[in-house]
Amino acid sequence: MPLRCVYTDLDGTLLGRGASLFRDADGGFTLLPARALEACFRAGVEVVIKSGRRKAQVMEDARLIGQTAYIYEVGAGLVIDGEEILLTGGLRPRDGKTVHELIEESGAPRLLLETYAGRLEYHAPWHRDREVSHLLRGLVDPGEANDLLAREGHGDLRLVDNGTIAPKETLLGLPGPPHAYHLLPRAASKAGAVAAHMRARGYAPEECIGVGDSREDLEVADAVGRFFLVANAVEKDPELARAITGRPNVEVTEARNGEGFYEAVVRSLAEGR
Repeated sequence: MPLRCVYTDLDGTLLGRGASLFRDADGGFTLLPARALEACFRAGVEVVIKSGRRKAQVMEDARLIGQTAYIYEVGAGLVIDGEEILLTGGLRPRDGKTVHELIEESGAPRLLLETYAGRLEYHAPWHRDREVSHLLRGLVDPGEANDLLAREGHGDLRLVDNGTIAPKETLLGLPGPPHAYHLLPRAASKAGAVAAHMRARGYAPEECIGVGDSREDLEVADAVGRFFLVANAVEKDPELARAITGRPNVEVTEARNGEGFYEAVVRSLAEGR
């Protein structure tokens, strides 16, 4: 069946070093990500960004690549042709406050930061001006953190691992590279936002692929016909190699970052999906 849509993460996937479309994982110049986008355009394939970034950032990135739909803040929000859909379940803006502010008032961010002092902190400066999620960085066990949230009355929230980031001077002594984490409504997810977009467009799973580099990206495999982890994902987080066991529609590209995105797109177009 012909490919109709590609759902791709930005940082660590479509983008290379320095969050550039035209840099590979090592900082060298590359046109392969742009050529993959061109191949999608020529084949009539929609490209949808699914990112943990703020709405304003993702909107600009979508505009730059000529697309009218995008997913922001780890699936908390979806925009299709100018229409915005908030995918936060029962946790909605109220009394003039955003979901981000309501989560702050709940005390959940403070609980995590105090419990994991020295191992978790805000991901400055990118944690500012967010509508829904609280963006953190460090190295913790999300399962353990989510158990803590549930025990302390925050079962409507979850901590999501959105992949590895560069080492930070403020987080020295961690037993591994730090990760970016999002504290957000339990109902929100990249997979859920992808499924919502597919329903709106009338796409079947076998007409869609996903590309990403994190555990949260990997969950999109349940919504699409085929999913690709770029090579740098398993290089930085070997546990991901075990996480794909039992997922027959998941494969790892040979190339990293945007060149891995190119590989996923070209292979899927050549093979019909």
